[in-house]
Amino acid sequence: MDSFLTDPLFILLIGIIIVVGGIIGLRLHAFLALLIAAFVVALMTPASAVEIFALSKGSSAGAALQMSNWHVGKRIATAFGQTCGKIGILIAMAAIIGKCMLESGAAEKIIRSLIKRTGVKNAPVSFLGGSFFLGIPVFFDTVFYLMIPLAKAMANKLGKNYLLLVLAVTAGAAMANSLVPPTPGPLFLISEMDIPIGMMMLGGTLVGLFTISTGYMYALWANRKWPVPLRDSPDAPLKDIKALSLREDSHLPSLWLSTLPVLIPLVFITVKALMDTFMDTGDSNNLMITLINFFGEKNTALICGALSALMLLVRQKKDDTKAMLKAVQMALMSGGVIILITAAGGAFGGMLQQTGISARIGELTQGYQMAIIPLAFFIAVVVRTAQGSATVAMITASGILAGMSATMDLGYHQLYVGLAIACGSKIFPWMNDSGFWIVCKMSNLTEKEVLKTFSPMLTIMGVTGLIVILIAAQIWPLV
Repeated sequence: MDSFLTDPLFILLIGIIIVVGGIIGLRLHAFLALLIAAFVVALMTPASAVEIFALSKGSSAGAALQMSNWHVGKRIATAFGQTCGKIGILIAMAAIIGKCMLESGAAEKIIRSLIKRTGVKNAPVSFLGGSFFLGIPVFFDTVFYLMIPLAKAMANKLGKNYLLLVLAVTAGAAMANSLVPPTPGPLFLISEMDIPIGMMMLGGTLVGLFTISTGYMYALWANRKWPVPLRDSPDAPLKDIKALSLREDSHLPSLWLSTLPVLIPLVFITVKALMDTFMDTGDSNNLMITLINFFGEKNTALICGALSALMLLVRQKKDDTKAMLKAVQMALMSGGVIILITAAGGAFGGMLQQTGISARIGELTQGYQMAIIPLAFFIAVVVRTAQGSATVAMITASGILAGMSATMDLGYHQLYVGLAIACGSKIFPWMNDSGFWIVCKMSNLTEKEVLKTFSPMLTIMGVTGLIVILIAAQIWPLV
């Protein structure tokens, strides 16, 4: 009986029940539910399992024994702090970039420029690509808040295709939000699973292109089958939408300035990742290599992006001396909550790792290494469907599967496991998902319309991603 109660799979089950039951049944904030689950998991984990975990991480025998005797509070706080150290600055800077791009008009300029280049008839494709691009540094709900007025204005101009525009926006933003750092879910995932950020950015973008393509095909079909008219609403009267479509471009920043807050961190991080992958720099004293190493570090790159976003905001709002202060304050308020939730998820995932769950799953899947990818996908699907949050689903699944490469020979890079988790976190959003209600209320679609269009589209994209990942892991294992 005791061995059953200390089995990592049983402890995992209890942890998931507490997270899902706490969020759905007791209406607890995700931060509290994750923290409570971390405490329960830590209490249930025997000291011997903690000692084995510490040894597997390279600790000495004495240090491992000492860690096994730590108070559960200290173990949780340590894991909490380690997660904050990994992603705290990144999330805060991403939040500042997103807010400043909205306030300065940079985001709107990017979308309009895309439309000018593709033409009005190809506007849905512009919205798809634009929302994916903006979804890299900006949270899903923020991208949707930005894009929906433009979607309404474009539908007003076209006189049709409103549902197609809404689905294009949600498809791009939703996939970038889970696949491409520096959004919180992917950031946590790569830190837990030891995946280089540059590799995740490139892999997530490539998989994202496949998924949004299939999502767009479904959106075209759904728009023909269930056309939705542009509806008047108190928060977005049709007369105001008309005025929005006539706003002068002269009030917006130039395109090259608008893209800098996103391009700076993306270019810095990508160049460093490419250099690390394809060049043997050793102890080189080359100035260029030194600069790339300095600015390509993820925290530094995001800080540079945030500084450029702040300078753009100050430039655009010269008459408002408090614009920068207000933008930073609002960004940090929203980013702070995300950091707390993510760090609590780190504590929960850390306690799950100490149970020996990775080794246990490794035993169960011995000889079936390729089964890890659909397993990772399935875990994320279960958690996402049960409690609604894609980020929490990614946190939970990556916490369970972290360290897999240390306990078994996968035969392919852990990147594919991470991408599978990201795609699984997209499956069938419904009423327990805040994104569902954002899409529903901001677009003036009914619950039934959202359930038969938005939810199936994300499911199709997630499954497409899984298929692409399974094929890629066979052809390009990257090990």
